[in-house]
This record gives sequence, structure tokens and C-alpha cells, in this order.
Amino acid sequence: MAISLYDVSVTSSLQVLGAVTGILDRGMAFCVDNNIDPNEMVAARLVDDMQPLHFQIVSVFHHSLGAINSVKAGIATPPPPVGPLDYAGLQKHVADALAGLKALTADEINALEGKDVTFEMGSFKLPFVAEGFLMSFALPNLHFHATTTYDILRARGVPLGKRDYLGQMRMKG
Repeated sequence: MAISLYDVSVTSSLQVLGAVTGILDRGMAFCVDNNIDPNEMVAARLVDDMQPLHFQIVSVFHHSLGAINSVKAGIATPPPPVGPLDYAGLQKHVADALAGLKALTADEINALEGKDVTFEMGSFKLPFVAEGFLMSFALPNLHFHATTTYDILRARGVPLGKRDYLGQMRMKG
């Protein structure tokens, strides 16, 4: 059986976003159980020169649903600024990405195969075709920002494990 562009992009992104949803939910439960304001987590970082949780979630959205929208438009850029979000706003941002991805059809995404997409950052440009952009740029970035989300919350004491990161696996049956 051949694997489709929809399978490698949308289905994979849905798994990661589902996991990030669970990670954020566990973070909220940890805050409630430990009398911590969850909004303190929004600006949390692993180290000073890395972006905070807020940016990680904006990037998770950007490299999942945003990547599909970029392919449709033929132009990809760094994530646009997203106004201040509280912890519940971060959760909603992920939920919005999930809903947007679930609304896409396999035919709609598979029809994008071979479409030109250019990543632009100022005068810097990287030319791709849709499948190259999604598999070699968007998905690795999605995993990076999802992992960093996990790491930030784990470093703040949220009891997370590998199964939380894996999300709902696509098993036989």
C-alpha cells in the first residue's frame, strides 16, 4: 500500500497535536493540583536563549495547519506574532489547529503533491515542492516545537513520560 501526502502530513500532524493537547492538559492538572498559576508556564523557557512555551505552541500550530495553508498559498514564512495568550489560550490554539486539520480531506491534500512552495524570510528563500516542504521542513519543525513544549513542562515538574509525547499511535486493527 502506498502512503499518501495526506497520511504523512495531516495524519502525522494530528497525532502530534493530540499529544500536545494531552501534554498541556497534564500541565494544567499539575498546576491545579499544586496550586500553581498555569499562566506562569506561558513564559517558561528551558534556557534563557530559547523561546518560551507561548512561542512553542504558536509554532506547533504554524508547522501543522499553518504548513498546509502555506502549501496552498505557495509561500511559507516564519510564524506571525500571536498576541498574548494565557494558558487556556494556548490550549485553544492547539484545539483550533486540530479542528482545522480534521476539516481537511485526503483528496484536497493529495492534490497538492508537486505544488511549488517557497519559504521566505526577508530576502532568504528556500524553494520546495509540497511533499518536500511538509516532510523535510514542516514535520521536523513540528516535532521540535512539540518536544520543546514537553521539555518545558517536564522541567517545571509536570509528570510526563514518553507515552505522553507519542500520543495516539496508529496501530493495526
